[in-house]
Amino acid sequence: MALAERLQRLGTETAFSVSLAAAEWGAKGNRIYPFHLGDLNLTTPSNVVAAMDRAVADGKTGYCPAAGIPQLREALAEDIGMRRGLQYSPGQVVVQPGGKPVITKFIQAVMNPGEEVLYPNPGYPIYESQIEYFGGVAKAYRYLPSPTGFNIDLDQIRSLITPATRAIIYNDLQNPIGSESTDAEREAIAQIAIEHDLWVLSDEAYFEMRYSGTSKSIASLPGMQERTVILYTFSKKFAMTGWRLGAAVGPVEIADTIAKLNTNDESCTTHFVQYAGVEGIRGDQTEARAMLDVLVERRDAAVEVVNATKGMSVLAPEATFYLFPDVTDAMAIVGTDDLAVFAEQALHATGVSFCTRRHFGRPQPGEERQYVRFAYSGISTEDIREGLGLLQDWIGTF
Repeated sequence: MALAERLQRLGTETAFSVSLAAAEWGAKGNRIYPFHLGDLNLTTPSNVVAAMDRAVADGKTGYCPAAGIPQLREALAEDIGMRRGLQYSPGQVVVQPGGKPVITKFIQAVMNPGEEVLYPNPGYPIYESQIEYFGGVAKAYRYLPSPTGFNIDLDQIRSLITPATRAIIYNDLQNPIGSESTDAEREAIAQIAIEHDLWVLSDEAYFEMRYSGTSKSIASLPGMQERTVILYTFSKKFAMTGWRLGAAVGPVEIADTIAKLNTNDESCTTHFVQYAGVEGIRGDQTEARAMLDVLVERRDAAVEVVNATKGMSVLAPEATFYLFPDVTDAMAIVGTDDLAVFAEQALHATGVSFCTRRHFGRPQPGEERQYVRFAYSGISTEDIREGLGLLQDWIGTF
C-alpha cells in the first residue's frame, strides 16, 4: 500500500547519519572522537533534576494545559523579555517539547502551500525539511566568508523575495557556522522583513551560550516584536537535550494558534519536566553558568589545534559550541576534493567523527571553499586535544 506523497519531501537531521557511521566504526573496536553531534556530555544542573523529582513525587504526572503550566509561562515571559529589553505576557509564551517543534508549528501557522519561506544555508536542516513537507517553497540564502567570519548575503535575500514570500527564518547565533550578526546586518534583516511584511522565526537556541559580549534579538528592534516568533530551548543552557523542553514566544495571535497545534499534536509538554524548567529559570544558575567555563576551555583547545593543522583554519566563535573550519587546503593535501571522502578517510585514519558543510544544506552556486563542523559540546578537552592531534598528524603524513 502506498504512503502519503508528502513523505517524499520530508528530510532529516543529517548529523544522525554521521553518528551511525561513527557507531559502526566504533563497534569494530576503533576509538571514536565524537565531534559530530551538538549534544552535551555535561549533566543537567542538580537543582533542576531535584525539581523534576519533587514534581513527580507531588503527582505532577497527568495532563496539563496545552500551552504550558502558568508558572513556566510566567517565568519565561519575564526572563526572555528581560534579556531582550522587551515586555512579554504569559499569553505570548507557548511551551513545547523541545525547540524543534517551534519550527514545525511556526511554518504551519504562517505558511500556506505554495508560499515561500527563506532560510539560511548552511543551516539547521530541519528548516528546509519542514517548509517542503508542508508544501511550501524553501528558498535558501547564503553566507559569505569574511575576515571576521561569515556575513549573510543581504543582496541575495532581497533578490529572492517575491509576492509569494511569507516568512524568513533567521538564526543569529548560527548552527553550524558559529557566527552572529553585526548590528547592521540584524537591522538590515529587520528592514527587509518590515518592508515586505514578512513573519520572522528567530531561532535563538544559543542566545545564552556565549563566552563574551551580550546577545541581541531581532525582536528587540523597532517594528519587529509584532512579527517575530522566538524559538527558545532549555536544551543548551541547562544541558537538557533529552528532556525535550522549549517554547515559542511571539504575538498572541500566533501563540494561540501554536497552542491549538499543541492540542492536536502532543496534548501537552510533559507535566513534571515543566517544573524543572521553572527551577532552571527561577532557581540557582551556578551550575548552568559553570558549563560555559568548561565549553570555553574546550573551544580554546579545539581552535588551537585546528589552526596548527596544515591546511585548516578557523576563527574562535564568541557563542554556540561549534567550529566551522575551512579545510579546502587540507583536502588537497590528502588528495581529495570530495567532503564525504575526506570525512570517511579522517574517521578511519584517526577516529575523529565530524559533519561536513553538506550536512547543512545543498551547496549554493559560487561556493569555492570547503568546510566541516566540529561540535565540542560532547567531548572532553583532553579528548579534543588527543583526537584533533591525531587528525593533525594524519594530514601531516601526506
